[in-house]
Amino acid sequence: MSVDVITFGCRLNAYESEVIRGAAAQVSGDIIVINSCAVTGEAVRQARQAIRRLKRERPQAQIVVTGCAAQTEAASFAGMPEVARVLGNDEKLDASAWAGGERIAVADIMASTMLKPHAVDSIAGRPRGFVQVQNGCDHRCTFCIIPFGRGNSRSLPVADVVDQVHRLTVHGACEIVLSGVDITSYGADLPGSPKLGALVKRVLNEVPELKRLRLSSIDSVEADADLVDAFATEPRLMPHLHLSLQAGDDMILKRMKRRHSRADAIAFCEQIKRLRPDVVFGADIIAGFPTETDDMFARSLDLVDDCGLTQLHVFPFSPRPGTPAARMPQVARDIVKERARRLRDKGEAALRRHLDGQIGAARLVMTEGGSAGRTEQFTAVRFAAPRAPGLMLDVTIANHDGHNLIAA
Repeated sequence: MSVDVITFGCRLNAYESEVIRGAAAQVSGDIIVINSCAVTGEAVRQARQAIRRLKRERPQAQIVVTGCAAQTEAASFAGMPEVARVLGNDEKLDASAWAGGERIAVADIMASTMLKPHAVDSIAGRPRGFVQVQNGCDHRCTFCIIPFGRGNSRSLPVADVVDQVHRLTVHGACEIVLSGVDITSYGADLPGSPKLGALVKRVLNEVPELKRLRLSSIDSVEADADLVDAFATEPRLMPHLHLSLQAGDDMILKRMKRRHSRADAIAFCEQIKRLRPDVVFGADIIAGFPTETDDMFARSLDLVDDCGLTQLHVFPFSPRPGTPAARMPQVARDIVKERARRLRDKGEAALRRHLDGQIGAARLVMTEGGSAGRTEQFTAVRFAAPRAPGLMLDVTIANHDGHNLIAA
């Protein structure tokens, strides 16, 4: 018996894939699990492509599809002849669902009201562990299908988060990433409504052996005072933030139904930079959102400099059936692709400037195995020779190759 899990999409999926390995352990036979993503049409296409390829390569294997694309398009995946079963996002974490025989086991995700803790001792032997502190989203951005794949926002109680961080640390994790769909909404559904900042401080206080704590993507407009204070005062909270910005033009942000303005995004980055001068920002930006003009797109380009971004995740707009943005006047596909290319070029130039500025600097690097490591700012580092994972090394940066820093 073997269970291979192929993970698409976000860090939350990476964490959940480890839970799946345990939940599916009782299934007999050769099992391939596709833990899918639905954030773009391209992500769904890649999952389908992988299913067909894997079935050709391993014709005797049973392919089980789960994740956000399975939740939102269950019947479509079940209709693929290569697919043996389809499990929803709640079912994939439930051992009893894996023991069942239904070809389609996908419940109404909107009926899910609690987030259950799942004991994960390690993430496939890596020194970085992920802890799911929140799932789902109560917002309804006009481009986004994810709430229908993940359900409404629900949070893991603080004590359960601390216990999971402690468990991973005891089993060798040097760095923990607090993950979720919308982690800055953390705690609104819990007694007393604790916020993300309070959770961060509690984790750092109660797990003193944890060397590094990171956050997955945050919505900067929802960052609470304790979270901002933690960046100013807690050296173990790493100086790297990935921001869900999506656009740099106020009208496009309004049509996206985002909760921040361009000025809000810039002010947040300036505030954190003042408090933590070594911070590095990444961001998600969508190119070619419906009705976006050249001038509107130019403001997204300018946002890279205005916010001091160094790592961009660029998404060419992809209309998702069932979302309001899919019914808006669309930008021509060739223009969408060209704007995405220009954003990526801008991002590569920003990254190169960041890498240039690191040459000669002393950095504390966590090794990830092989010749790879990461600085506190999450910048990739390459060593001349392999290093064991989980070491914390004081390193002088000698050069870079355009993507990775090179250690002396």
